[in-house]
Amino acid sequence: MSPQQPSSMEEQAGELCEPESEGDKRGPGPPSGQDRSVTDDAPDGGWGWVVLVATILVLALTLAFPSCIGIFYLDLQEEFKASNSETSWVPSIMTSVLHAGGPLCSVLVERFGCRATVMFGGVLSGFGMAVSSFSHSIVDLYITAGVITGLGFCFSFQPAVTILGHYFVRRRPFANAMSSTGTALGLSTLPFLGDYLQSKLGWRGSFLVLGAVLLNCCVCGAVMRPVRPRKPKKSEVMSNDSRPPGKKGCGLGICKSLASSLRKHMAFDLFCSNLRFRVFSLGITWMMLGFVVPLIYLVPYASAHNMDPSRAALLLSILGFVNIIVRPPAGVLFSLSWFKGRHIYVFSAALLINGLSNSICCISPSFSVLLIYILTYGLSMSVVGSLMFTVLMDTVEMSRFPSALGLLSIMESVTLLIGPPLAGMLVDRTGDYTFVFLACSISVALSALYLMLSFYWLDSQDAAQKNSLPASGSPAKPTINISTDCQYSSVPTDGEKTNNPSSEAENVTNV
Repeated sequence: MSPQQPSSMEEQAGELCEPESEGDKRGPGPPSGQDRSVTDDAPDGGWGWVVLVATILVLALTLAFPSCIGIFYLDLQEEFKASNSETSWVPSIMTSVLHAGGPLCSVLVERFGCRATVMFGGVLSGFGMAVSSFSHSIVDLYITAGVITGLGFCFSFQPAVTILGHYFVRRRPFANAMSSTGTALGLSTLPFLGDYLQSKLGWRGSFLVLGAVLLNCCVCGAVMRPVRPRKPKKSEVMSNDSRPPGKKGCGLGICKSLASSLRKHMAFDLFCSNLRFRVFSLGITWMMLGFVVPLIYLVPYASAHNMDPSRAALLLSILGFVNIIVRPPAGVLFSLSWFKGRHIYVFSAALLINGLSNSICCISPSFSVLLIYILTYGLSMSVVGSLMFTVLMDTVEMSRFPSALGLLSIMESVTLLIGPPLAGMLVDRTGDYTFVFLACSISVALSALYLMLSFYWLDSQDAAQKNSLPASGSPAKPTINISTDCQYSSVPTDGEKTNNPSSEAENVTNV
């Protein structure tokens, strides 16, 4: 069986994975000794399994890291005499930059390739965390742990997910489902590591060691060998050859790439024309206002009520284990044909349960009550995480999915930025963490109801339009009236021509 040909979007993604090498210019054929680090086509296995493991580790080190900053929350408050609102800016800036840096990351991928970008992100995030251990003010942490480390996370995880799609074509759904467990793996291990380091080294020593741990993203990026483009385009070769030499040309090229990337990866036209995408993106932006805030304030809430910090960190680890167990079977279950067209309603129902589960924390700060909360939150979070991109794929065309995801990431980064500080202001005003969980419960539950009711209304409108088409006098099916004096003459076959060479081949329709 011949290998599956990539779609147009896959070809475009393949072109973005690595810049054209010398081997590509020479044409097809086996790579020479200098091109051993380049893999031909998507193997759907082989070295792709190594890339899959590396992607899981990258997601564990990047996406799950901001939620573990809550372990050092009280230490940072005491060190810098900062309020809850001021301290909460650290994880919120980190998470917001992680999502908002997508267009700049795309420029680096186009210019330098996935492997180099992942390694650069590992260096940047490790450098940011190491430098943050020498901070003298909370503002220093905003820049080092927030902006620099968050940007490094963005440069690491986005190219890792991208190159995974190049290595897997036939088994891509399985590879994506397995890679999504990386975040859960980080949630289940990083809290233990952070709590141990905090008890032995303090927050400064912990940040320094965590910076060294983040350098493992460079090792993961090193094994992500580029996939050789299958069909290099001559126009691309000419554009690569016509790049202006020197630093000035490189800077000009990066600026042009940034401008083109903003147009390509920001689907403003889709936001204006596609009503379903507009509703979904607004609902997700609303959801992110309170979706991740409980993870940041869970450990401070438990510690403020005299719970041992190690037991509080255990709650986050349990949340990670729940995601590891639930996400893979949830992905398989919701891929069944019965759920086709119902993904948005399952997603909204899970999101509603997730929002209401935050009110459980208001009952009591005891470990048993918080354990029930974590189990409920983790189950619903697993379903939401499994279906979020699936619903987006159902809403927009696959050819526009990357640009729609880019715009959605920018929009949700705004609420991810302001959510934790607003919760911190609420704690400073009231002096009670329970109001934070109550506000998050209301915010997330209302966003779920908004999505559910809006898509139900849209589906009802579409069904009404389909039912009204035959009844109305509009567009009836075109009919073909054939007059009775039509004459058709048969077309002789080759055998008939041989047996009767005098017959004429006619294909006439007279009306």
